[in-house]
Amino acid sequence: MSGFSLAVTLVAVLLLGYGMGVVVNYFADVLPQTRRLSPVRCLHCQNPYPLLQYILLRPCLECGTRRSLRARVVQGILPLLTLALWVWPPPGRVPISVAWGLLLFFSVVFVIDWEYRVVLYQVSGVGALLGAGIGAWLNGWQTTFLGGGLGFGIMLALYYLGELFVRWAAHRRGLETDEVALGFGDVTLSGVLGLMLGWPRIGIGLLFAILLGGIVSGLYLVGLLVSKRYQPFAALPYTPFLLVAAAILMYLA
Repeated sequence: MSGFSLAVTLVAVLLLGYGMGVVVNYFADVLPQTRRLSPVRCLHCQNPYPLLQYILLRPCLECGTRRSLRARVVQGILPLLTLALWVWPPPGRVPISVAWGLLLFFSVVFVIDWEYRVVLYQVSGVGALLGAGIGAWLNGWQTTFLGGGLGFGIMLALYYLGELFVRWAAHRRGLETDEVALGFGDVTLSGVLGLMLGWPRIGIGLLFAILLGGIVSGLYLVGLLVSKRYQPFAALPYTPFLLVAAAILMYLA
């Protein structure tokens, strides 16, 4: 590849990543508010946001409110991640186009969960279709549906066990709490990831996510204790650990 062709390809990949960042921000701005695809509005004054202003991260024309830090971070990081996948493509059976699609989906799930602490059923539904197609292509239908069913079932069992544990711990302390160890969105997401990974890799992914989540939660708890900000039932979003584990396994597929 000549120097000019390389430069053009590099610019194209970065623009693709920037466009993916725009899409992630759009879903994160719209879906938690309306639960459907709808026109972008300023989150402060609710006036329509002109498309070009939105793409270029410009302030609202009506009230002058600047875009959120999250929006700027997403549109800065996605081009770099897209470029990284182009420079170091998956070594296994996943082509670069599928890897970029998974990056987009994982980013939408991650950003919405991080900001709103929810995995939307609309996103999980699209992910199930995506996961079934990718899983069947990589692993065959039987392994795909087995992975989806067991991913959902294992996390559903952990969901109910976690709920019982939190209630038991709260009762022992004489406290009332509405916290849960796992959100039900984590259960549906595990089913989606199970479709993508198939069985037995979803089992490996869940085990890795649990171990990673335990390590990070332990460090977080120590930090709270040291800073004297500890509160009972403080919890971290679990979705990022599921996504990290699935991303590593899909990259190595």
